[in-house]
Amino acid sequence: MKSSTFLVTTPIPEPGMSILAEAGKVVSPAVCPTPDLLREHCSSGAFDILVSQLSDRLDAPLLKSAKIRGISNYAVGVNNIDIAAATMRSIMVANTPGILTDATADITMLLILGAARRVVESDQFLRAGKFTGWQPDLLLGRDVSGATLGLAGFGRIARAVARRALGFDMRVIFCPRPPGDRPVSEEELGELSGRVQQVTWQELVRSSDYLSLHVPLTTDTQHLVDAKVLESMKDTAVLINTARGPIVDESALVHALQMGQIASAGIDVYENEPRLEPGLAELANTVLLPHLGSATSPVRSEMARVCAENAVAMARGQVPPHPVNPEAWSAGSCCPNSFRGYTAPQPPPL
Repeated sequence: MKSSTFLVTTPIPEPGMSILAEAGKVVSPAVCPTPDLLREHCSSGAFDILVSQLSDRLDAPLLKSAKIRGISNYAVGVNNIDIAAATMRSIMVANTPGILTDATADITMLLILGAARRVVESDQFLRAGKFTGWQPDLLLGRDVSGATLGLAGFGRIARAVARRALGFDMRVIFCPRPPGDRPVSEEELGELSGRVQQVTWQELVRSSDYLSLHVPLTTDTQHLVDAKVLESMKDTAVLINTARGPIVDESALVHALQMGQIASAGIDVYENEPRLEPGLAELANTVLLPHLGSATSPVRSEMARVCAENAVAMARGQVPPHPVNPEAWSAGSCCPNSFRGYTAPQPPPL
């Protein structure tokens, strides 16, 4: 079998790069390619597999001209990829699910606690030399124990958050697929049966002291939290987003925080990453993290291993361990540079 060529837009941690290097030639630009350059690389026929990041936008126009076998996305989310367009071009897409569940659930709880107890404000207050001693009304926060946590979505990460929140004696309510709904049986709830309560999306918004978002980014969930939702929340409520930035209308969020429609927000993802909505960073009633949900060394290393193994499998013409669109390689279909008899030219210098 010919040696495969992998285009890695941004180097991934070990052991990912070593796994790729053992399976073929690895090409990684000195800087992340621009959208135009990425389109040029993908259509050149010089690369078998693209190892992509969430910041790489792989839309229908790019995929229409792409001559690659597969895309291994270094993330569990694939909202940066037009899956339908990839499938139509017989381009397999793979991701890294299940690895970052605990790390992201931990970050969610950190944001809940940090926003509730005004940790960022307090840290800045102390560092600025303003602390003159204990005072009865100094930087008073909100209780977490006994408060109601509303989970928008109830997948792996939301369930992990629920288990942690119950340990803080929080009341946990959830809506599994907002803005729609579906019944969740006690059997499906498993260990959480009798400990959490399903409610409608409208009730979740109205009743939550802390509203935490755990839904994928789709056409249905883009701006799921808009001005109307923010107006319906308690004015003492805290919004938490560790899912995807565009789930929240960030402009409406800034307005709501400025006007006191909600009390605070803990945010790890942004609508136009890495750019923030004007005014957001200046708000004292926010805890803002630079997309750190999966940012622990063991998690990122394991993500890299899975990402690389997905890429190597696709390069060998095998369905990867974690396919997003396995139907892309349905019987008899093959992409423009199918692994059957295709010899890629040498990749261009980057």
